[in-house]
Order: sequence, then C-alpha cells, then structure tokens
Amino acid sequence: MTTTSTLTDRYVDAILRHLPGRQRPGIEKELRASIADAVDDRLEAGSGPAEAELAALTELGDPARLAAGYADRPLQLIGPALYLDYTRLLATLLTTIVPAVAAVVGLVRGLQGATAPRLIGDPLGAALTAGAHIVLWTTLLFAIIERTAAPRRTPARPWTPAALPEPPSRRARYGELITQTVLLVLFTTLVLLSPAVSTETDAAGDPIGVLSPWLWETGIVYLFIALVIASLGFSFAKYYARWSVPLAVTGSLVLIACAVTLIWLAVNDRVLNPAFVEAAGWPQSVPQWIGTGLVVTSVGTLVHTVAEGIARARRR
Repeated sequence: MTTTSTLTDRYVDAILRHLPGRQRPGIEKELRASIADAVDDRLEAGSGPAEAELAALTELGDPARLAAGYADRPLQLIGPALYLDYTRLLATLLTTIVPAVAAVVGLVRGLQGATAPRLIGDPLGAALTAGAHIVLWTTLLFAIIERTAAPRRTPARPWTPAALPEPPSRRARYGELITQTVLLVLFTTLVLLSPAVSTETDAAGDPIGVLSPWLWETGIVYLFIALVIASLGFSFAKYYARWSVPLAVTGSLVLIACAVTLIWLAVNDRVLNPAFVEAAGWPQSVPQWIGTGLVVTSVGTLVHTVAEGIARARRR
C-alpha cells in the first residue's frame, strides 16, 4: 500500500523541515516506507484506513523529537556524556572563585576603611555576581560543546577504582571539630568578659577593658561573635551532613566575613581600648604590632579557606 494521505504528508513535512537538505530525500523515502508498513499491519489486523494511519503516526511520536534523532541533535541542554564533567567543574569554580572574589573585595574595602555595611555588602554582592557569571558561562560553554562533534569523536576516559578519593579520617576530623569548639568557647568567653575583667582600673577602681568600648556601642562585637558561631555551625554541618556546593560556598563566605571584619577592625584601630593601652604603659608600637598580627592571621585564614575549597572540590 502506498500512503499518500494528507496527514502523513504533514507529518513527513514536519520532520523534513528540521533536517539538512542533503538528508531529506533518503530520510523521506525511509520514513514513508516505515509509515506505509505500519499502516498495512494495522489494516490487516482489521483497522480502518484513517484509524490505522492515525495509530501509526501516534506511535512514531513527536516529529521534532524524531527529526532530532535523525540529525543526531541533542534535545537536552547538557547530555549525560558531559554532565559529570560539567557539575565537577562548576562545583570547583563555585567553591574556589566565589570565596576568593569575596575575600579580595572584602580585603580591599577593609584597607580602604569602608563602613561596616559596605564591608559586608560589597563582598556579598561581588560573590553573588561572580557566582551568577560562573554558572551562566560554564553552562553556555558545555551547551556549545554538547552540540559539536568533538565529544562524539573523543572516547571517554575509562574509569577505574583507582579514581576513588581517599576518605579522610573521621576521628581526625572529629578531633578538629572538638578543638574548634573549645577554642570558640574560650574566645567568646574572653571577649564577653573583657569589659569586666582587666589588669588595669581607672580612678574609680572600675576595670578598663582591653577591647575598644566602640565594639559594644555599635554592636560589632556581637556581629563578629555571631559570624564565628555560624562558622562553627557549618563545621558541624560538614561533619554530619554530606558535602554540597551550597554548604561549601556558604561556609566559606562566613569564614571570609569573619576574616574581613577583623581586618577592617585592625586597620581602623578599633580593636584595642586606647585607655587600656595608656593605663598599661604600652608603647605605641605594641598596638601597631597587634593590628599587623591580626591582619596577617586573617589573610592566612582567607588563603586557607580558598585552598581548602580547592582541595575539597578536587576530591569530590
């Protein structure tokens, strides 16, 4: 039987318009023969001509999807052949570049003596912008690669069990977690008690706090402690929960916020109480050395955070 129905013609035309011109004659001949055979089978089974044709075309499915199969054109943005490479690269970039951008912007704003809102808002805005660009351009790159012939010509690298990452010692990680918790409790206790416990007193016999009263007047000290506690919370989350990109990025940003805040306080001489320095008889070089030490420690924290993010992303 030769099928020349208008419905079949419309179906074939819908497929051919999505194909290159050089492919159309051969595919049209093959497609019409396939449809005719399917219709003949249904006619022999007792179906009517219109019913048999409709059932045959329905079984073939969406002509756009069928045309994509003939043209070997992917219908997904990123297919299974590239998806794992895409997610691994995206995770590495997000957990390294985003914290690094936030750290650099925060460090620059701290050295410029920016206000506290800008010190927090500018690094956060830069991190969100960097993250959005990374996701956009990485996805676009892999979508372009998906639509070229290169992945189909290049065989995938064979996987072996040797590629499995070595699991870190859970006992060692738990020891680090306990140490971090103890240090946080001691640090918070000393900071909160510093206005009431001091080696120096004023004329009325009241203690002179080591830390600047400005920290309490503005509430910066409570913000800083909240950031430190949040970083400990993310450490517990990393220990008890599975690693994920949002968890890694958020935890890194909290650590960077702590370090950048401390840099800003040190650069603007907001850490030590000038009255305590004077009462203790310290030379002017002592506060400067303390501020320098805090800046160096904070920069080391930033570098360690970025390096740890790179190492963890590579392991994953």
